[in-house]
Amino acid sequence: MVTSKKLSSKRIKEIMKIPVSYDADCPKLSKDQIARMKPVHPEYWKVKPVKISLSIKIDADVLAWFKSKGRGYQTRFNKALRDVMVHSV
Repeated sequence: MVTSKKLSSKRIKEIMKIPVSYDADCPKLSKDQIARMKPVHPEYWKVKPVKISLSIKIDADVLAWFKSKGRGYQTRFNKALRDVMVHSV
């Protein structure tokens, strides 16, 4: 059997539809409990995404709005795009 390290968006949607069953071995956690969780090996979470240089055309009013919020407009662009990517699964 050949497996891929990447999941297709179709497969991710299928996985998201599988119901989670909670029991004594796997209780449902409150938001507070989840917020207090820490990884066993924090260094594994220090992954820095690779940045690439890119040339794109953006509507002038969109660019002006991002720039009007002050320094770091490219970072805000990236965050906005990442939010769309993460929430479109």
